[in-house]
Amino acid sequence: MRKTIQTKNAPAAIGPYSQGLVFQGELLYTAGQIPLDPASGKLLNDSIEEATERVMYNLQAILQAAGSSLANVVKTTVFMTDLGEFSRMNEVYGRFFKDEPPARSAVQVSALPLGARIEIEAVALIG
Repeated sequence: MRKTIQTKNAPAAIGPYSQGLVFQGELLYTAGQIPLDPASGKLLNDSIEEATERVMYNLQAILQAAGSSLANVVKTTVFMTDLGEFSRMNEVYGRFFKDEPPARSAVQVSALPLGARIEIEAVALIG
């Protein structure tokens, strides 16, 4: 019923959680992704644009490892430490979801892991 997803193309979990979890072979739930580069382990956080792009590539890697894609994402949740950067984040995010973007929530939080400025999680269909 449950399958854990792990890929070297996204940052390793920094705690007791999985990068993603497939439920009943149909739905993928990803862990929230921050802008960690999986190759270097470096936080790419200099601008919201750079951070958002890295987060989206991390999500894309987990989706692909599970047999899904950005086209199959049905819901995302965006956590930001400064919603004043929302429009700049949205420009980058929109490049990844050109046609039929998923439902989305966006919230401002006081802090994110490792000092990241953005974290995004997704729910996607498999196949």
